[in-house]
Amino acid sequence: MSDSGKPMMNSRKVVVIGGGPAGLMAAETARDAGAEVAVYEQMPSVARKFLIAGKGGLNLTHSEPFDDFVSRYPSGTAEVRSWLLPFSADALRAWARDLGYETVIGSSGRVFPADFKAGPLLRAWVRRMRGKGIEIHVGHRWLGWNAQGQLRIAAAEGEIAVDATAVVLATGGGSWPELGADGAWVETLRQVDIEVAELQPSNCGFERGWSAHLKERFAGKPVKSVSVRLASQPRKSAIVGEFMLTDYGVEGSAIYALSARLRDAIAADGSVELLLDLVPERSADAVHQALARDRGKRTLSEHLRRTLGIDGVKAALLYEVLGKEALADPVTLGHAIKRLPITLLRPRPLAEAISSAGGVRFDALTPELMLRRRPKVWCAGEMIDWEAPTGGYLLTACFASGRMAGAAAARA
Repeated sequence: MSDSGKPMMNSRKVVVIGGGPAGLMAAETARDAGAEVAVYEQMPSVARKFLIAGKGGLNLTHSEPFDDFVSRYPSGTAEVRSWLLPFSADALRAWARDLGYETVIGSSGRVFPADFKAGPLLRAWVRRMRGKGIEIHVGHRWLGWNAQGQLRIAAAEGEIAVDATAVVLATGGGSWPELGADGAWVETLRQVDIEVAELQPSNCGFERGWSAHLKERFAGKPVKSVSVRLASQPRKSAIVGEFMLTDYGVEGSAIYALSARLRDAIAADGSVELLLDLVPERSADAVHQALARDRGKRTLSEHLRRTLGIDGVKAALLYEVLGKEALADPVTLGHAIKRLPITLLRPRPLAEAISSAGGVRFDALTPELMLRRRPKVWCAGEMIDWEAPTGGYLLTACFASGRMAGAAAARA
């Protein structure tokens, strides 16, 4: 570190393509290791998806034990674990603290900045990076490589060629293309024989044809305190939480947690059956006993509300799926309350998803995330073939992979 507070520079120049969390972390890590660093971001400002994701409260990471945390990554578990060992959720919280932002743990175990805002934290981070001498170029789109091996960059003044000792690609996935993650890099890499798995929606909604009545009355309503699971999977795999009815079907945190399994089942079978337990806190016997009580002059709807607390959107789902005749049979009704089948037909388009699955295959990368067919080019973040549910897991792994790639690139 020099007297000015900036890391001492050496002859290595690391160019980072992409100004999201993975790219910015790669850039700062490489700079702290002494490399000269420049970031090129195609949008007019950096980390736009990060800012939008933080509008409802920036969920940085999760507070659960490390092994439980790692288990949330359904693909690439061993590889993601290697990223997280040196930069875990605790390390991410310490990183935020170094920027001047303490974190708090919510009731669900999720971790947020104390002010719940993304903007101030991002601005502080960019100021610190610029103070270290990192160049940040916005409005610059990466186009690949020229015949001389230089990076081709499209800028307002035309195409430029950029030299680099090492490159970190952190171009994002394919969701929310209006914020920069448009997946255009997929063909660029395939053209130079890099193996890239097709990008698919993750943490997304799923379609089901609702009746006009249900859509008009209940689209946009949350279905709370339920458990959800695939009919083909055991009860212990159920997720307890909530989701929302939409015009097209379902979305929300409980659905996102199952999105990889739902998407893959639809790809294999054409549709998937989701089972809802509308009262997971009650046993099947307790439900049947409640329904067997004499309801007197009460309507069925009132009986469900008084005995089981089922009304509103939950009652509407029962009517939607069972119909009036089946509802009149207490045995059928009791069974449905604990195992209500909802057939899902397809995931929503990739552009609408919170994140994406697919990307550069792990077989195409070294353990340090360098492309085997493109020496001195590393990958980081969502462009790699892994996925995770919401809850801070996506961001943490993006930061951690960026840190690993940036450190390796600085040693090139």
